[in-house]
Amino acid sequence: MKILIAPNAFKGTMKAGEAAEIIRTAILDKHPDYDIKACPIADGGDGTCLLLTQAMGLEKRELLALDPLGRPVKGFYGWDIGSEKAFVDVSTVSGVGLLKAEERDPFITCTYGTGELIKAAYQEGAREIELGLGGSATIDMGVGILNALGFKFLNQWGREVAMFSPYFLDKIKFIQRPIEKLNLKFSLLCDVQNQFLGPAGAVPVFGPQKGLEAERVEEMEGITARFFEMLQEKSPFELEDRPGFGAAGGIALGLSAFFPTNLISGPEYFFAKVGMEEKVKWADLVITGEGRYDEQSAEGKGSFILLQIAKKHAKPIHLITSGEIPGPGFDETIFLPPLPEKGDSESAKKFLLQSVTDFFKENPPE
Repeated sequence: MKILIAPNAFKGTMKAGEAAEIIRTAILDKHPDYDIKACPIADGGDGTCLLLTQAMGLEKRELLALDPLGRPVKGFYGWDIGSEKAFVDVSTVSGVGLLKAEERDPFITCTYGTGELIKAAYQEGAREIELGLGGSATIDMGVGILNALGFKFLNQWGREVAMFSPYFLDKIKFIQRPIEKLNLKFSLLCDVQNQFLGPAGAVPVFGPQKGLEAERVEEMEGITARFFEMLQEKSPFELEDRPGFGAAGGIALGLSAFFPTNLISGPEYFFAKVGMEEKVKWADLVITGEGRYDEQSAEGKGSFILLQIAKKHAKPIHLITSGEIPGPGFDETIFLPPLPEKGDSESAKKFLLQSVTDFFKENPPE
């Protein structure tokens, strides 16, 4: 029996690689003769560029940068010197997973630290940034990144607005581009199709994950809509809202105002880079998973795209997730109990190990 284990990250509790190893251990404990390949997956969400860096054998450059609240934290980028390209995850230093629940506040959190990683890569010689957009803690429309790259954001008195200060986005009245034009372009890896504005936009849909309280959604929508108009006035390009601009608090929108950008389907890009189709063709059974499989998953996240590949090659595929409703199209759904909040990842790992062990004990693959 040849099994391909290809889970996504279980958001807030464990990385994709950790989940893959736990599933592998659980199966081999009961079936040590199985031939198992592990290929943790990503779709533009948490850890996409980390997994790409590992899969492509790139150099991992580590440095200190600021987290979403302005505290120093270890970050990195993957460096491909041959193509003058760097791979950066927004979640590395600007991710919601770095914050406790009570620290999440999108009126304060900022992507400046991600900008520091990008600036370091640019100074090293990178001329293109592959940016994984998932897992951000912010709705700053890329202002923090732009500020780290030399853009100035001024208040009504012409003084520079401090990043990480309360309501910093609302305080911005003027934008100054850097004197030196940066020779830089972005490929933005995205796992959602939401536009930035509107009822299915960044603020009402993803704001609550970042700590935005329901009664403040309208306030944040007003602030971001005004800033969108400011970007349109300052941008040298025709800047209109697009599918994908709602990802990561509008980072793609802010970067597209001043740089050449290309929005790319995260899972399709990732699967092409790691040769996922060949791996699926090899397997007798495919196992994937994510923290919670829901309507957003079926809009193009990694597990859903992997399902399509498995069906194309008539391979059975199992889904591991928390929740109560089976993932439509999967041959089996292995349910986990509700996963603990951040800070109790060890319990989540135990739940995963026990759930997979119990399932394959009672339902051994044939």
